[in-house]
Amino acid sequence: MVTSIASSLGAGSGIDIAKLVSDLSSASREPKVARLGGLITANTARISAVSQARSDLVGFADSLEQMISDGSLRSKPTVSDESVLAATARAGLQADKFAATIVVNSLARAQSSYSGVVADKTAAIGTGTMTLTVNGVAKTITVGATNNSLEGLATAINASGAGVTASIISDQGGSRLILKGATGAANAFTLTADGAADPGLSAFATNGGLSVGQTAANAEFTLDGVAFSRASNTIDDVVPGISLTLKKAAPGQPVDLGASRPLDMIKQTVGDFVDVYNQLKKSLQAASKLSGATTGLRELERELNTLVTKVLTSHGSINRLSDIGVSTAKDGTLTLDKVKLDAVLASDAGAVEGLFNPLRDGTHNPVTDPGIAGALDAIRDKAVATDGAIGRLEKSLADKGTSLSKELEKVETREAAYKARLEKQYSQLDVKLNAFKATQAYLEQQIKLWSNSNND
Repeated sequence: MVTSIASSLGAGSGIDIAKLVSDLSSASREPKVARLGGLITANTARISAVSQARSDLVGFADSLEQMISDGSLRSKPTVSDESVLAATARAGLQADKFAATIVVNSLARAQSSYSGVVADKTAAIGTGTMTLTVNGVAKTITVGATNNSLEGLATAINASGAGVTASIISDQGGSRLILKGATGAANAFTLTADGAADPGLSAFATNGGLSVGQTAANAEFTLDGVAFSRASNTIDDVVPGISLTLKKAAPGQPVDLGASRPLDMIKQTVGDFVDVYNQLKKSLQAASKLSGATTGLRELERELNTLVTKVLTSHGSINRLSDIGVSTAKDGTLTLDKVKLDAVLASDAGAVEGLFNPLRDGTHNPVTDPGIAGALDAIRDKAVATDGAIGRLEKSLADKGTSLSKELEKVETREAAYKARLEKQYSQLDVKLNAFKATQAYLEQQIKLWSNSNND
């Protein structure tokens, strides 16, 4: 056919067959499409609500974890003279159970040795082997035809892994070789030329041409009168939970070490915890109210509800959020008794801090003292896992969305085929009606002619 069926519908019969086909196909298609469209819209809304719940849960746990890891809720050690030493608290340990006095008698030093001036750092210095010894461990340094120069010797020393760094610095008239070890008396080193080595290598031996710039030594200090000696000026094993950095020697000058606790930040965080928890609760309730399975979300809500009474630390009396004034209202949201929180902070601020920054030592670990962040992280990880409450629901909704989209495509395909059949059928009907109409006109004409003939 040159012209389409649709454009020719009703052309001969006088009946508006195009509108008739359109009305019939719409009556068949629109209820089905509307039903599926409603299901798709509802499913999309549920996906959005569950996604918001996931975002709120993950953001809640992550932000709390970040505050704890960056030390915002941790006791801060204080020193009376920061020019002598610095102190920082390590994660998982509280710095409020001590007060001490430190005297720094001497700093840890690293041995340094230097050679005489060499006019050309690329010129030959002699070949052979040398022995570099650090803390009883000997390394062989080889100077051969390919590295017979001051630069070659420095490269060989750095590549030995002995813990001694070789550098070449410019000096008046040429260059010097500088050797430096690690701090601490045990890290003193020797570099000797072996017997068969060229005599020129002796100029770079510690028992020959090298001069001592500084000897290796330990840091010497006292803590409350008890003497300590350490190889480094950074000391992590003397004061529990505290890392000390010795800056300068000050014999006879006591430095007081103490701690300050961010009470205002802790109080603000407790309040923020309640507010964000309540927002998360609303997100979960919004997702649960939508049609579809909600068992998983209700399970998640129940787990979150247990946070208030869950034992978070091994402290004897202050180990739950309910112990510091957090309670659950009838609608499931949290409330905070600020008067009770202030009273607990006044009586045992360390225990409150421990809820957010739990102790970590030989007897306190993530199992015995998970802290609020640890407990919340566990709920988050379980919920968003593939087989978790949110993970399962997200997959189920995604699968449903795909299924509905495919079903809608099938409906559109079937209805398009149905409309095409109607167009074909009514086109054929129109042709027949047109033929009948032509026959009728012919017969009417003949009858009129016969009638006129009889009248004559």
